[in-house]
Amino acid sequence: MQRHKRRIAAALSAVASSLLLALSFSAPPAQAATHNPVVFVHGISSSSSSWTDWVANFKADGYTAAELDAWSYSWSQSNVTTARQLATEIQNVLARTGASKVDLVVHSMGALSSRYYLKNLGGTAYVDDFVSVAGTNHGTSVASLCGWLYTSCAEMQTGSSFLTALNSGDETPGSVSYATYWSNCDEAINPDSSALLSGATNVGVGCVSHTDTNNDYGIYEQVRDFVQ
Repeated sequence: MQRHKRRIAAALSAVASSLLLALSFSAPPAQAATHNPVVFVHGISSSSSSWTDWVANFKADGYTAAELDAWSYSWSQSNVTTARQLATEIQNVLARTGASKVDLVVHSMGALSSRYYLKNLGGTAYVDDFVSVAGTNHGTSVASLCGWLYTSCAEMQTGSSFLTALNSGDETPGSVSYATYWSNCDEAINPDSSALLSGATNVGVGCVSHTDTNNDYGIYEQVRDFVQ
């Protein structure tokens, strides 16, 4: 009798295992990410915390924490070094999320290392949208105040060899969609027009201070709509 019960139990267990296996094969795959991950790159004398407001805004608009990467780096080093580190960071984000491309949202000097990555390190293959917010794309005379202290700042001076090379030829290479958002009373960028890029969607945002451009909600809405 006991042997008979054990046989029935074994048979039932086998049937249950078969059903579970069938269900595992027929279950729908996990839902894919609905957005490109956004990698945020801050500017000089700043950190990832400068993106706190926009990260919260993106989350409120349906992005997950995994899709938002506010990245910190040593801003005093060469923008070339930062670009190489950014290349590694983006590969890590892609591996972690399973995405094929990211959107790059950058502020101030963060535009320089990010654009170097796009132009010289194969970044156009991994970036869908590039957004420069108050980017020092063609330099600023204000950088003369710190150029003697920091390599990155010297590279940001109008007419530097770094900027001359970066802006030679196509300023918006590859199939990436480019946008710049710039203020006509930006105290850190002189002239203000140096924030614009040839071939990009260049958007004037009115009179917003340099440090407020990447936490202003009105600018955020335009950036969100552009990357979506």
